[in-house]
Amino acid sequence: MMKDILQQLEERRETARLGGGQNRIDSQHGRGKLTARERIELLLDEDSFEEFDMFKTHRCTDFGMEAQKPYGDGVVTGWGTINGRMVYVFSQDFTVFGGSLSETHAEKICKIMDMAIQNGAPVIGINDSGGARIQEGVASLAGYADVFQRNIEASGVIPQISVIMGPCAGGAVYSPAMTDFIFMVKDTSYMFVTGPDVVKTVTNEQVTAEELGGASTHTKKSSVADGAFDNDVEALAEVRRLVDFLPLNNREKPPVRPFFDEPGRIEDSLDTLIPENPNTPYDMKELITKVADEGDFYEIQEDFAKNIITGFIRLEGQTVGVVANQPMVLAGCLDIDSSRKAARFVRFCDCFEIPILTLVDVPGFLPGTSQEYGGVIKHGAKLLFAYGEATVPKVTVITRKAYGGAYDVMASKHLRGDFNYAWPTAEIAVMGAKGATEIIHRADLGDAEKIAAHAKDYEDRFANPFVAAERGFIDEVIQPKSTRHRVSRAFASLRNKKLTNPWKKHDNIPL
Repeated sequence: MMKDILQQLEERRETARLGGGQNRIDSQHGRGKLTARERIELLLDEDSFEEFDMFKTHRCTDFGMEAQKPYGDGVVTGWGTINGRMVYVFSQDFTVFGGSLSETHAEKICKIMDMAIQNGAPVIGINDSGGARIQEGVASLAGYADVFQRNIEASGVIPQISVIMGPCAGGAVYSPAMTDFIFMVKDTSYMFVTGPDVVKTVTNEQVTAEELGGASTHTKKSSVADGAFDNDVEALAEVRRLVDFLPLNNREKPPVRPFFDEPGRIEDSLDTLIPENPNTPYDMKELITKVADEGDFYEIQEDFAKNIITGFIRLEGQTVGVVANQPMVLAGCLDIDSSRKAARFVRFCDCFEIPILTLVDVPGFLPGTSQEYGGVIKHGAKLLFAYGEATVPKVTVITRKAYGGAYDVMASKHLRGDFNYAWPTAEIAVMGAKGATEIIHRADLGDAEKIAAHAKDYEDRFANPFVAAERGFIDEVIQPKSTRHRVSRAFASLRNKKLTNPWKKHDNIPL
């Protein structure tokens, strides 16, 4: 008798594991995609997955739906570990009703999200779904909104990561949009609010799903996604790597990893990183990797707004968020896109007590009508606001230019920077010598020799870090080669930093 019951349990489990059946699994593989369960296996540590609601089925009786009630209802949910640290996960199963979301499918997702908030562990959502289950009508829409509400409540409490591994359309895109990081898979995933057919009907535009909402669109043009990978396997490996940088929740510090790199390591090559000619670009990523433990840098939004760089490194085994101007692109100017990208990243770091290292080489904000019409004032203010409200340890290194309002915005002393260092090559001024001279000595504009002499005077006076250092706005002028040593010590001294903002329900960031 007992044997029969156990046998029956095993058979039911076997049926549940098959999802929509072998034929549909084969066609999922045929598209170059893994199944929902295979993805969970790759994401989590071996044998660590604990499943919930394996036998849950939908309750819909319209349109002949009661005849087919597969176990699990199109989503696999539960928890497990990534390098021994707990995470919750849901993985939509495209083999069951195209992974479409029903009332019960949403209940499963909500259950693990509630548990994640309560127990303080990240949620990783693997999205592969045809959208709302049309047969259920408003019940499936209600299910989406129930998930949205939890995304909002979890925001800033636990890290939320979305991996788009198939279609994600209509209401389904708004849950990932509210999470902290979104990753896509090239050629097999897309996100859009309305699909190509509707677009054609309404606006007469002919567009493919890939052009409208593929990985390339969202990583390069829209900034909706943070990264795109070649296939499911690579994407899940990169998510594991990201989770290793993050704390489990907002009450815990990020994990400390063993490190094999000398904190006092001197990098002589940095002494010659800045070119002789102040207008010659150089690659800021070289500085980031030379400061980081083991040269390891996890970049976020690499393909969008390349004039600013964001991502995570470790110093003495501890996670640090990096924001850096990139002189190779638009001379490192701030503009609408780079301000939004960096502001979002700074706010994430502040939510989760991740210290921020800012590397500055910025000639100003990008001029022009398209920037002004696009609202660069408001968007630039987002980055300013994000840095100013952040209470985490903030260490800033000015390598070369720090001009005008852009100097203020980039984690300056005046926005409660803890350590503000400058290299001897730093120039901290309202503007470059040429522009300044043409304003101050307008009367001499016809005389090239006089103007050149004035420009040289201005450079001698202001194209250095010492005016700011004399006022205490720069704490120390440091040797480039000792940057890792100085920055590591600065963050070590700030580990017990306590700073709180005035009480408020929440702020009203300029959106």
